[in-house]
Amino acid sequence: MQPLFKATLCASALALGLGLAPAQAQVKVGLMTTLSGPGAALGHDQRDGFLLAIDQNGGKLGGQDVQVIIEDDQLKPDLGVQLARKFVDSDKVDFVTGIIFSNVMMAAQKPILDSETFLIGSNAGPSPMSGANCSPYFFSTSWNNDQLHEGGGKMATDSGYKRMYLLAPNYQAGKDALTGFKRFYDGEVIDEVYTQVNQPDYSVEISQLQMANPDAVYVFYPGGMGVNFVKQYRQAGLLGKIPLISASTVDGSTLPALQNDAIGAITNSPYAPDLDNAQNKQFVEAFEKKFGRTPSLYAAQSYDAANLLASAIKKLDGKLDDKEAVRAALKAADFESVRGPFAYNTNQFPIANFYRVEVVADKDGKAVLSAKGINFENHKDAYYQQCPMK
Repeated sequence: MQPLFKATLCASALALGLGLAPAQAQVKVGLMTTLSGPGAALGHDQRDGFLLAIDQNGGKLGGQDVQVIIEDDQLKPDLGVQLARKFVDSDKVDFVTGIIFSNVMMAAQKPILDSETFLIGSNAGPSPMSGANCSPYFFSTSWNNDQLHEGGGKMATDSGYKRMYLLAPNYQAGKDALTGFKRFYDGEVIDEVYTQVNQPDYSVEISQLQMANPDAVYVFYPGGMGVNFVKQYRQAGLLGKIPLISASTVDGSTLPALQNDAIGAITNSPYAPDLDNAQNKQFVEAFEKKFGRTPSLYAAQSYDAANLLASAIKKLDGKLDDKEAVRAALKAADFESVRGPFAYNTNQFPIANFYRVEVVADKDGKAVLSAKGINFENHKDAYYQQCPMK
């Protein structure tokens, strides 16, 4: 674990350039994310999206001074548990947010939720947490893992692909990914391959899938894994020959590294930077101005998390002692989402749209992500009926 003086930063110091935390912050938030290693780009966007929302509100959340304590989980579940305990036992935060990877989420969520501290997940959404093991103290501004990939199965079916080849890393989110894809795919899965987390070389797997001669390939490889896979797929001459469908593989966090190597890839996503709603337009403009890059879904979901918290804190005038009142204020979801329509299901996962997002060349020949229609409108996850909450 990093020393506290390095890991504890206040939102106003990061977002506004000041040197000191508020003297008596009314609200304390622990933000756990992955800031080092192959998944760091995802974590940087998650952090920056959250802090941007605070910046836009004068360094406050819901009108209250806020201190954000930021920690790097390094994509290590055991470290995630340590940081979770630190947040609730030492820092005594009011809320925890963030968490990119599902193996970290599965480890870290227990000490947070057992302490009756609200956890606002803004990426990882393991399926066990959306069904029978749902919690009144967990809210998501992203999706259930399966949900993220169900649109991929629908797109493959709608495109008439009869034989699909599937690949994903061997951890909770990878297994959920392919389960979600298969739920809405009507054809034959000719192989389902799980690779090591953070594997850098996919030449063997690409050779094997080429020999299998599928109609199309579906993959889930977030962060650096996605960059490596797509580049190697392109180098093998397959992109454009065997269609590549994915989720969280070619996105705003990986496109800067992939650039035109990704043109032609098709994704299912809850977000695209060109979504036509007022909240998204101002968000993209502000994010690009502040950080010099286009926001990814990780930034968007974390921006939503900050605005969700702000809406609840404002509704309660900063009084957070009554847990049921806090839960009701969060569940109201009284904020404008950059994704468009947004509401909470009984398991406190979103009911929201999922879009077909393609990598295309803009007028200058640069690769960009562009929404090309809705795969699912106001989509509910597959597990909410197993959740005993109402």
